[in-house]
Amino acid sequence: MVERRPGVMPPKPGPPPRHISQGRVMRRRLAAVGGVLLVLLIVFAVVKISRRGSSSAPPPTTTIAAPKPFHIVFPEGFTRADMAQRVQAVARIAEHKRQHRKVRLSTRTYLAASQARPLAGFGTKPLSLEGFLFPATYDFLRNTTSTQLVHMQLAAFASNWSKVDLSYAKSKHLTPYDVLIIASLVEKEALVPDERPKIARVIYNRLHARMSLGIDATTRYGLHVPGTKSLTQSELQSNNPYNTRNPNITGLPPTPIANPGLASMQAAAHPASGDWLYFVRKPDHQHHYFTSSYNDFINHANQYGFH
Repeated sequence: MVERRPGVMPPKPGPPPRHISQGRVMRRRLAAVGGVLLVLLIVFAVVKISRRGSSSAPPPTTTIAAPKPFHIVFPEGFTRADMAQRVQAVARIAEHKRQHRKVRLSTRTYLAASQARPLAGFGTKPLSLEGFLFPATYDFLRNTTSTQLVHMQLAAFASNWSKVDLSYAKSKHLTPYDVLIIASLVEKEALVPDERPKIARVIYNRLHARMSLGIDATTRYGLHVPGTKSLTQSELQSNNPYNTRNPNITGLPPTPIANPGLASMQAAAHPASGDWLYFVRKPDHQHHYFTSSYNDFINHANQYGFH
């Protein structure tokens, strides 16, 4: 029963509401989502094509492989002359590997590049580079010059020498150059690493006693006698300043006699404690017998076959 009120029309009865199944609702929703995704894909494709058309592709790049360096090895104890010969030998190998393309390193240019010069920390007087050409392995290219190689060696020397504490040597009134000379003697005499400081101590003790050093290696260096050849009596009596076998020549030789490594530099600056004045090589040709007695030295020299 609908109540009638003045001025108000009663609502007309409409058709009953339609019933929509749940499955049909789900299908409609999936269709709507699919339509949205399709639109997004179309937009993405259009943008990508537009970007390709508006920008040029990056130019292709060519990678040029760096030339492979050669290696040159300078062992500890090599002299400047030894190094010059090694330079020539390695240069020939490098030329062969590069199909006979010329290498700039040579014995002649290396000797010219390693002439005497003043060196920082060693005064203003030109010094032989013997002792300063640090022994190590160096890389070089076909166009590397001998001057560049020598500069690399001098830089390596400066780096290693900076690690050496010279305070003890200075307390014994030895200059940095004295220590470098001693280091070269140690390098040529020591064959076993732990004997380096002992050999350095013998040198310190003999300098303090104002004795000749009696080291064959200095005589060989000064007279250019190879280690494979015995020293003659006239050579041992020579007045050559490097002949420390001459009892009338005391003190250190004028220059280093080889290029020492860091271990020999350290030993020369920090010798072992001991009163030794003599040493003689044992039959194993590696170790030495150390003593402060001349008679003991002679007895062991005879025992080991040194007459």
